[in-house]
Amino acid sequence: MRMSKAVRAVAAGTMLAIAAGCSASGDTPPAGAPSASPTATAIASAPVPSTPAPDAHQVALAALPANLRARIPQFPPAPPATKVTLPPGDSAGWYSRIPTDQKVAFITIDDGWVKHPLALKLFQASNVPITLFLEINAIKDNPDFFKPLQAAGATIENHTISHPNLRGRSYASQKREICGGADQLAQYYGRRPVLFRPPGGTHDATTLRVVKDCGMKAAFYWKETTDHGVVFYQEGKTVKPGDIILMHFRPRFVDDYLAVLNAIHKAGLTPARLEDYIP
Repeated sequence: MRMSKAVRAVAAGTMLAIAAGCSASGDTPPAGAPSASPTATAIASAPVPSTPAPDAHQVALAALPANLRARIPQFPPAPPATKVTLPPGDSAGWYSRIPTDQKVAFITIDDGWVKHPLALKLFQASNVPITLFLEINAIKDNPDFFKPLQAAGATIENHTISHPNLRGRSYASQKREICGGADQLAQYYGRRPVLFRPPGGTHDATTLRVVKDCGMKAAFYWKETTDHGVVFYQEGKTVKPGDIILMHFRPRFVDDYLAVLNAIHKAGLTPARLEDYIP
């Protein structure tokens, strides 16, 4: 029988090792010790490349139904954030868009009443930053639902305890809602919010003062809203750089989320993290 080259090489190496006085027991001198006699150097075979384990993004994308996978656009990474200048004094900043020329937009999702089973997979599959403004009364039946969303990269911020209209309320009343919401979210998720959205966007000067006194830096309105898979624009018919987009945890969550992603993609923008733009 013909001996292969690899077998002949191994046999030759074995003969050389025996001639050099290697013991059958496999004993070897300590590392760095000089060899008593010349030995043959075995040539290690090249390692077989292994396929890297898929990340959560790839796994989640593959796990979605094909009709949903086809609707998830891919985005380039967001550019380094250019931070806004917060107003001086005793009031938090107020923004419906971030003043920037960077090709970015911001996805924000409010309340938390509907805990859609596909939310986590959609977040992982789209792999974009998201800000969740959570209301305590909406999430208290199952606050753990949002922990995997947080682990997937969503940032949890404050949306009051009971979603009241804050405008015209006393300082003490607003403080109970705003500070109380932040305190409870910190207990649930291990991080105290630094941003705030007033329910319905309604607020007054007292609101912004309470927001800052409760340890938050800025409060937010929006430029686009989403419902039943349709994006509604306040200005024009496209998402503009710096726009803040509002959606909710509603029964049509999947359609709303995909509509937001595609509106941003169609505008030539990429989602960025709202918190990164606030100093």
